[in-house]
Amino acid sequence: MAASSASSWLMITSKQVIDIAGIVLEARYSYSTEFKFLAYTNIVAGCFSLLSLLFLVLVARQGSNPTHYFFLFLHDLALMSLIIGGCAASTAIGFLGKHGNDHTGWMQICDHFGRFCNTVTVSVILSYLSLICLLILTITSASKSRKMGTV
Repeated sequence: MAASSASSWLMITSKQVIDIAGIVLEARYSYSTEFKFLAYTNIVAGCFSLLSLLFLVLVARQGSNPTHYFFLFLHDLALMSLIIGGCAASTAIGFLGKHGNDHTGWMQICDHFGRFCNTVTVSVILSYLSLICLLILTITSASKSRKMGTV
């Protein structure tokens, strides 16, 4: 939850305005659908992780039921899939922003918008940290679901 929340906060607040020869240029996360997708997926993942935690606390009071753990597994797997999509899209567009693509005519922008690119990079790294945490949760809930089904 913390990594997802921090990532979305960094992404949403990332912006930089520069002046090049009297022309004012601005970089914001909202100008890129990939960055918006990452920010929104992190918000969804953070909120649903909180709901999952509350559900887990309620399940622990009622005893262990393999069906509950299986639903937690599906929940964690769906969130992990959502986050991996946002990470992949943001990494691709971030790579273009940093290095450009001469074949298609896309110029690099990170040499002009360094602060913006650094903030977005940290946000994407936090999203990958969130992805790793969700992967661990998915493996754990799958293991508990499997163990509970054999008892």
